Amino acid sequence: MPLEFKPSEPLTFGVELELMVLNTRDYNLSRGAPDLLARLEKAKLPSEVKPEITESMIEVNSTVHTRYDRLQEELERTRDGIVDAAGKLNLAVAGGGSHPFHKWNERRIFATERFLQVSALYGYLAKQFTVFGQHIHIGVANGDDAVYLTHQMARYIPHFIALSASSPFYQGEDTSFETSRLHAVSAFPLAGHMPEVDNWDDFNRYFDEMSSYGIVASMKDFYWDIRPKPEFGTIEIRIGDTPLTVTGAAQLAAYAQCLAAELLANRRTEPAARQYLVYGYNRFQACRFGFGAMLADPGAHTHVRLRDDILATLDRIRGIGEEMGAAEALRSIGDQADRESNDSSWLRERFQEAGDLSDVVRLQARRWREDPPRVKTEPEAARLRAAK
Repeated sequence: MPLEFKPSEPLTFGVELELMVLNTRDYNLSRGAPDLLARLEKAKLPSEVKPEITESMIEVNSTVHTRYDRLQEELERTRDGIVDAAGKLNLAVAGGGSHPFHKWNERRIFATERFLQVSALYGYLAKQFTVFGQHIHIGVANGDDAVYLTHQMARYIPHFIALSASSPFYQGEDTSFETSRLHAVSAFPLAGHMPEVDNWDDFNRYFDEMSSYGIVASMKDFYWDIRPKPEFGTIEIRIGDTPLTVTGAAQLAAYAQCLAAELLANRRTEPAARQYLVYGYNRFQACRFGFGAMLADPGAHTHVRLRDDILATLDRIRGIGEEMGAAEALRSIGDQADRESNDSSWLRERFQEAGDLSDVVRLQARRWREDPPRVKTEPEAARLRAAK
């Protein structure tokens, strides 16, 4: 049966955020997700909070938005509710792409049918998949637009890697990479990028063939950096580490929304094959060197520095950002690229100061909790006024 692409309103957007569940003793990962999720069932949060593949993770799914500020507001309210519930269980929650010192063999698979199937198929890779990413969904009108936008966004995958990077440490060591998380993703056989299909009918023929081999049963079986999500009417950008703040997550989503708007308004005609010739090389460069990466430009047969490429792209989409209410987010991203400063550099700076990775995780949990400052409920605000 062909995959039905359910259209959605173009350029609507939402995010998924995978978060660490930590103990508050040494800030190692905890098996506390089941207890935390049980408590959150009683909370009235604007976003959905779900289990992830191991019991040391949770996933936040936002609702659908058209504007950056509304998404950020929702994420802040959801963050505050999760933080409150975690505190009552002596747990903490944090962003970041990988935990700096946990041991993969200590993780336990969350006992859902899907996760147990993944564990049975992939063995130890399933536990090593205890890494934490941000997924960004962008609404499109039809399957052909989804294929077009998936191919065109591939050009900007290094941007999202550098801007979101927050996993410089792994297994207790500085990896010298801006993001170590993506190596866990790349280990899966159906990782990488979508094949060079031209339209949704071609994609359906590809999917049917893969299904006939018994390799895939649904789109969830593809671990591509970007993939169409026909049941949602979106493309899903899956490359980013989870940022250390909800503001960072909302800003990355706004950047993706504005990029998509420009790519749909000004259609490119160059074949996907040219971009995919340098895809793996550029992806590695961004993972290793971040803003200092030198990207191969297959059109000009030259290289461009990733920092400069981001700034040039921001200049091109500035007008769209103003129209879509994302000017503030794009300015912040431009400042980040100009200073070559991301969450990985922040984590390395904290390690230089503290000299201990437990302290680093404690500080990143505090940053998740407090940056931006938590929204005070009216009873909390009244208590603070009375205390003054």
